[in-house]
Amino acid sequence: MAQTQYIRNFCIIAHIDHGKSTLADRLIQKAEIIDERYFKNQILDNMDIERERGITIKSQAVTIPYAAKDGAKYTLNLVDTPGHVDFSYEVSRAINSCEGALLLVDATQGVQAQTLSNMYLALEHNLEIVPVINKIDMPAADIPRVKKMIDKDLGLDSQTAVLCSARQGIGIDELFEAIIDRIPAPGGKSEDPLRALIFDCHYDPYRGVVVHLRLFDGSIKKGMKISFMSNNSVYEVETAGVFKLALVETGELSAGDVGYIIAGIKTVSDVRVGDTVTGADRPCTSALPGFREVKPVVFSSIYPVDSNDYEELRTSMEKLKLNDASLIYEKDSSAALGFGFRCGFLGLLHLEVIQERLEREFDQSVIFTAPSVKYKVRIKGGEDIMIDNPVDYPDEGHLESAEEPYIRASVITPTDYLGNIMTLCLEKRGIQTNMTYLDEKRVELIYDMPLSEVLFDFYDRLKSISRGYASFDYDISGYKPTELSKLDILLNGKPVDALSQLVFKGNAYERARKVCERLRDEIPRQQFKIPIQGAIGSHIIARETVNALRKDVLAKCYGGDITRKRKLLEKQKEGKKRMKMVGDVELPQSAFLAVLKSRDE
Repeated sequence: MAQTQYIRNFCIIAHIDHGKSTLADRLIQKAEIIDERYFKNQILDNMDIERERGITIKSQAVTIPYAAKDGAKYTLNLVDTPGHVDFSYEVSRAINSCEGALLLVDATQGVQAQTLSNMYLALEHNLEIVPVINKIDMPAADIPRVKKMIDKDLGLDSQTAVLCSARQGIGIDELFEAIIDRIPAPGGKSEDPLRALIFDCHYDPYRGVVVHLRLFDGSIKKGMKISFMSNNSVYEVETAGVFKLALVETGELSAGDVGYIIAGIKTVSDVRVGDTVTGADRPCTSALPGFREVKPVVFSSIYPVDSNDYEELRTSMEKLKLNDASLIYEKDSSAALGFGFRCGFLGLLHLEVIQERLEREFDQSVIFTAPSVKYKVRIKGGEDIMIDNPVDYPDEGHLESAEEPYIRASVITPTDYLGNIMTLCLEKRGIQTNMTYLDEKRVELIYDMPLSEVLFDFYDRLKSISRGYASFDYDISGYKPTELSKLDILLNGKPVDALSQLVFKGNAYERARKVCERLRDEIPRQQFKIPIQGAIGSHIIARETVNALRKDVLAKCYGGDITRKRKLLEKQKEGKKRMKMVGDVELPQSAFLAVLKSRDE
């Protein structure tokens, strides 16, 4: 393997849609590690969903060989990172694997919320930051303004910023030289005991789990016994190598390298991102810092559309879990929807990605119940319980207090949209804690707000209010007291458990009214009236009615006495009453989906 002075490990960090994947494409093309015939845009994004949405979901790594101007041959390891806030733990592990970062700033949009938060993350890990201004070929590019932002907002020297256009391939050579000159070579010695960081993994159906590693000390060879420090499990290395888009076997990795190992591991959940790998025979003294269990923040139940497909769904969930260790699920059942699973997700985007992958990759038709967060509930007598499912909510009479998770939300917006955004945050129960003018045109707002308010339509509305210019970033700050209620939806007087939601008391009436309206439009008319009610305990707070279909019993009456018509109508009314007593409502699948749609569509 290469000597450490000829290795550079770096990542690209940026806000969503600032051109990170396109820049990675140009670096890979320049190094000619893939034949032009097989090249496609967003080469590191290997899921269809990533391509369509223009986001990176799974972090990738690639080893790029580069011959510098001084004639030396360098090995550049690019660890690609996801850009979305839901995957911030993966970002932090990827950043921890590097010595430097390219901080990408869009020449048309400038510094945005996640540019700042990702830069602070990189600074926490003592990375050398190289500012890069991308999209300089765009007509709307304003380089002097963006340089001023880099100086003022980021505190970096804009004179050292590399100007490039990833789309046109402008400035790529200068960027390569900047990586070699300004990012330090990795430390560590190959003779020391093995110490390596797991920054990702993926599942290969033929070879088991492929573990993605960055070696800080020591070396890994084929046949060597290794140990994972979080659970002390021991494996024998079958093969080791580097990423050159495909897996290229080298048989050995040494200090400073980024690569992969295969060691006959059968399930992804045995491998934990952020864990330290060491030698079983000669272990290192301490683990690498920063490892923590990934905790889900959003919960939802998932059911097959046809209850006969439960076994297929279970198999699909097991396979999906092999590729996504952060997905957590357990068995669940509902009177309305049959058997399913209760799942935990890192955020709403993670939930959407899982839903799309189940439908596309595994051909499953599924229904998700309304997303919920984890509430802390105190029952009279002093016992605290955590609840994420409305089914587990205790009776109001036994409840002493409830707390819900809060986030610290950061919104960066042009000043033109400030009033509307502040109104939106207030509507979502946000409390403003700070407001900073970054320059004459942009302002940063910091809000404390409940996570449950962000789940539904906050992000969509923020984007439409600001015409896409406002950026949003958040982190969980802790629990605060709240007034919590369980909203039940009753059809024909019977509660439907799959439509129940845990809501803030102040929003319960509005939420109940909208759910009832949606259901009224979705439920087909029957021969009898169907009342749709929203209730908190025994108190009805909203109602809609699906009117009955009526057979025209007066069709055969032409003229004649009114009493004959009245007699026929009375007879029909009696029949309807009897039918209502035995009638049951058929709830279409579209009704469940309608309830989950954005609240203001």
